[in-house]
Amino acid sequence: MAPLAIDPPKIPTMSLPHMSLPERINITGHCLAEPARRHPDKTALIIVGDEGREQRWSYRDLDLAVRRLAGGLLRSGARPGERLMIRMGNDLPYLLTFFAGLAAGLVPLPSSAALTGEEAEFLLGDSGAVWLALSGDLALDHVPPPGVRVLTEDDIRRLAGSGPPLDPADTAADDPAFLIYTSGTTGKPKGVLHGHRTVWGRKPMHQGWYGISGSDVVLHAGAFNWTYTLGVGLLDPWANGATAVLYNGRPDPALWPEVIARHGVTLFATVPSLYRRILKYSRPEPRQLASLRHGLTAGEALPPALLEEWRARTGKELYEALGMSEISTYVSTGPGMAIRPGSPGKPQPGRRVAILDVGTGQPLPAGETGLLAVHRSDPGLMLGYWRRPEEEALVWRGEWFAGGDLAHFDQDGYLWFHGRNDDILNTQGYRLSPLEIERTLEHHPDIADVAVGELSVSTGLKLLTAFVVPHHAGVSEGALLDWAAAHLATYKRPRKIIFLDKLPRTANGKLLRRELTGSGA
Repeated sequence: MAPLAIDPPKIPTMSLPHMSLPERINITGHCLAEPARRHPDKTALIIVGDEGREQRWSYRDLDLAVRRLAGGLLRSGARPGERLMIRMGNDLPYLLTFFAGLAAGLVPLPSSAALTGEEAEFLLGDSGAVWLALSGDLALDHVPPPGVRVLTEDDIRRLAGSGPPLDPADTAADDPAFLIYTSGTTGKPKGVLHGHRTVWGRKPMHQGWYGISGSDVVLHAGAFNWTYTLGVGLLDPWANGATAVLYNGRPDPALWPEVIARHGVTLFATVPSLYRRILKYSRPEPRQLASLRHGLTAGEALPPALLEEWRARTGKELYEALGMSEISTYVSTGPGMAIRPGSPGKPQPGRRVAILDVGTGQPLPAGETGLLAVHRSDPGLMLGYWRRPEEEALVWRGEWFAGGDLAHFDQDGYLWFHGRNDDILNTQGYRLSPLEIERTLEHHPDIADVAVGELSVSTGLKLLTAFVVPHHAGVSEGALLDWAAAHLATYKRPRKIIFLDKLPRTANGKLLRRELTGSGA
């Protein structure tokens, strides 16, 4: 498989001094090698497990392990530009592989451990990956095709523990860095290709959302494969010389306040649904949150009632951000900024964000609803969709990238979200294509017709729901949920099945999804 070849559009320098993009930059060099030279003995990473178990890494030791692994990858035959798919559990080898791949000039593809074997095989084939870092308990359904080299966790640890370290590759800002898959409008996941410049494009978040400094201890609650975790949990803390804390123990929401207390966490990042579960299943004590300056939330809208309850019970603020796989967050609230419950905030300093007319693509004034768009000049914006020119053409309106969100700005510059202009769902921080889920369920022999959407079951809570027309009476909800569990990642599985005699469709057969859910799903 030949190395990746892509000629991304060059981007101009943005207006703010901190956004002046260097011509050459490497993500690993920026986030690990450079901080390791400035403060080698400082703790860079703490991985917390069950019963208080933890792994601690200084910047020096983590940087050395990553650069040794990078050198080992190249000595093993890897070539810059080749894709390296990571299918591993939430442990250190995952992180070492991702950052070593970047340092070696490869293009890592972080994938979720929750994917089924068939879902992972699609990503492997679609990306053209020739390297696969694979945990033993996450085997594929079939033997990897000829030409794909498999790296085990033992291989990763061996290469990271010995051999000469490699200096991070001298990559250009526009060189491909990593490939992340998200839901596509065709029903098949699509690869979002980011350049090394993306680490520079994250700078507006540092003060516009976090208020981060080198003295912070940042805890992220997500899995390692998620771009929210990789970015907010690792890239940004390390770019600022802070300490990153990640947890890979059992998923008990009652544990988070104690993890915060034990490690002196100052910034905690997760999705609104976890803040809700923490309040429901634990009683955070003042001593446990004494070190916490504030929480960060993204991935899904923050309900005003949840914000109010969190403030009342903890005395701490939550700062919300809006983002997507193609750019990460670009609208947010932050320290020193007034919060308007229900709004994710304002464009971060240095961003060019507009509301476009759905028909003409022209910018609209405050108060009018249209497509939320980011200017092509933003260095955090993706290089493009991997081998999906048709889908890529759909998101460009001249010099503006519009991912399909509908919104308006008020007179004070706050953004107000109005849902999607397409059928993409936003569930627990994941953007999901209902078409992908529907096509999987359609293979069940007892399903005649099916549609998927988000059903509101209480204030601020929606369940991913499959609306099913069965072939015959007697089809059980449990059997269909078991089918979904066998073929779909955890976060893609419907939580509820509703049986119908028929689905609402137009005279031409187009599904009227909104009539099923009573929302804009």
